[in-house]
Amino acid sequence: MADLSQFDPNSVGLLSNNVFGLPFSEEDAKLVLLPVPWEVTVSYSNGTARGPEHIFKASLQVDLYDADVKDGWKQGFYMREPDKHLLLRSDYLRKEAELYLKFLTEGGDISENEFLKKTLVDVNNGTRAMNEWVYTQTKALLEKGKLVGLVGGDHSTPLGFFKAIGEHKGDYGILQIDAHCDLRDGYEGFKYSHASIMYNALAEVPQLTKLVQVGIRDYCEEEADYIRNSNGRVETFFDKDIKERQFEGETWKSICDSIVATLPQQVFISFDIDGLDPKLCPHTGTPVAGGFEAEQIYYLFKQVLASGRQLIGFDLNEVSASHDDWDANVGARVLFKLCNLLVSANS
Repeated sequence: MADLSQFDPNSVGLLSNNVFGLPFSEEDAKLVLLPVPWEVTVSYSNGTARGPEHIFKASLQVDLYDADVKDGWKQGFYMREPDKHLLLRSDYLRKEAELYLKFLTEGGDISENEFLKKTLVDVNNGTRAMNEWVYTQTKALLEKGKLVGLVGGDHSTPLGFFKAIGEHKGDYGILQIDAHCDLRDGYEGFKYSHASIMYNALAEVPQLTKLVQVGIRDYCEEEADYIRNSNGRVETFFDKDIKERQFEGETWKSICDSIVATLPQQVFISFDIDGLDPKLCPHTGTPVAGGFEAEQIYYLFKQVLASGRQLIGFDLNEVSASHDDWDANVGARVLFKLCNLLVSANS
């Protein structure tokens, strides 16, 4: 373990240390954070590929005291450097995808454009390679006995992690905090789109027995039909329904209890930052009015653990700080809470 005798948790976060200013190496840390700088298929605003590095920088301002998980950081959090080759590949394919999407939104017929047909093949091959990279990285960390959190990037990034943790842990459920269902089949022609992550997970991860979505408020008819026809494999708590229950006097605790009751024993948290009120993430890829305060979601997570369910991993995605530092500031604090909860659940 790292020598903490000279480390002052009350002092300023040192640039020479790792995430949250902590003095851990990857070997010493109980929890390793894998950054995935990728945003090829985003359909609105970009900037999430550089989310991990902005979150890392903002994390140095996060105080290390968490009233719910005291001294959780002492178990060791370590964040790897973003892979430069992956980022460069994302930037290159993103430019290709932008031309493709512009042509599509202007009513163009892709079948008549040989260049853009090739673009579609390039993007789909690139996202498959990214998925395989994430699978390989997370599988290796899990086999070393590390707890793992993934930091995106857009929400397409954790599919390989979903596969690796299913193989490692067996059957589990995903608790998805999100404004969107992400249940589209090959959105805009992109097989592994950010808007298709949960569709692909349910199709390709046999150990994923349950998907519980919370905060959904922007979705299409195809996705509503998918939920209705899922035979209970997908349980969706729409933002509108949650708000109406609260307007009629139901407590957030009662609503959380009903959410937790739908989860299986092993739970993976997939946190798209746009599940929060957009005042907390104004530059995320596709912000939607509505959503939650961060403390509401922290309370939900606390109730998940209080129920005796096991938290096995998490991803945090869609944090974009390309315009100012506010989104990264919020993202870093959400990340700290997720790290603390994961280590406390596995102590």
